[in-house]
Amino acid sequence: MTSIVVLGSTNMDLVTYVPRAPALGETVTGRSFRTVPGGKGANQAVAAARAGAEVAMIGAVGTDDFGVRLRATLEHCAVDTDLLRTAEGSSGTAHVVVDDEGGNAIVVVPGANNSVTSLTHGDEALIGTADILLLQLELPLSVVVEGAATARRLGVRTVLTPAPAQPLPPELLSSIDLLVPNEHEAAALTGLTDPHAAAHALLREVPEVVITLGAAGSLHAVRGAEPLVVPAPRVRAVDTTGAGDTFVGALAVALGEGRPAARALAWAQTAAALSVQREGASTSMPYRVEIEAAFLSPHILEADSA
Repeated sequence: MTSIVVLGSTNMDLVTYVPRAPALGETVTGRSFRTVPGGKGANQAVAAARAGAEVAMIGAVGTDDFGVRLRATLEHCAVDTDLLRTAEGSSGTAHVVVDDEGGNAIVVVPGANNSVTSLTHGDEALIGTADILLLQLELPLSVVVEGAATARRLGVRTVLTPAPAQPLPPELLSSIDLLVPNEHEAAALTGLTDPHAAAHALLREVPEVVITLGAAGSLHAVRGAEPLVVPAPRVRAVDTTGAGDTFVGALAVALGEGRPAARALAWAQTAAALSVQREGASTSMPYRVEIEAAFLSPHILEADSA
């Protein structure tokens, strides 16, 4: 079983479903509202655990009711929370608007996540037990840099989702094995809107890149080889919130199990395709048995999207 440690955020997603997102200064009427445990770190942890990995989480929740629920959700999903801290004050929140096309707009308030500024000795020891360390940018950058450097020193593979997009310091990039931006994040990092050109530019900084392209699939690029585009299954999206995290969590499992890149990407895209047909982030993430069934019999996805 692949062992994955996630150093990342936990947020409560406050999700409003609307026919269309409001313009600046406009008020629209929503059709429903949900609170869903999320955060890019927690989402990736849940996705990887459901996809079949042994997962542990490093991060923080607050002392509010959201914190209790966030921790309980991770534990229910078989994620080890022994090193998930409790910080005085509010948990992180993400305020999400989802339209009838499945698109979303999100405002994140970090809360307790901002308290995770450095690693403890226990955190370092836990990272050393992993096959893969998953990182994102919803924690303070100082601890992300420290986590990546620790993983590099201990021989642990690092996978970074550079979201929310921001300039990445050289000391972080030098410790990253695989960078997984979406096409908008890749453009923000490189100034290049063409994914192939952006991937080529990013390979100057990291040895391997996967750029997710939404419904078009994903682009895989590695130094010294031709880039590969893997198409995504065609499905009808209900809610794309958390789809990228589902992809990354499942991809980490597939890579940890030694699947070749093309099959690993296709497997991860199958997981993401299942997730977008359901509402919510962590609540939409498929279990391994579902991913395997849809991967081996793609007509299942086509039936779900009908």
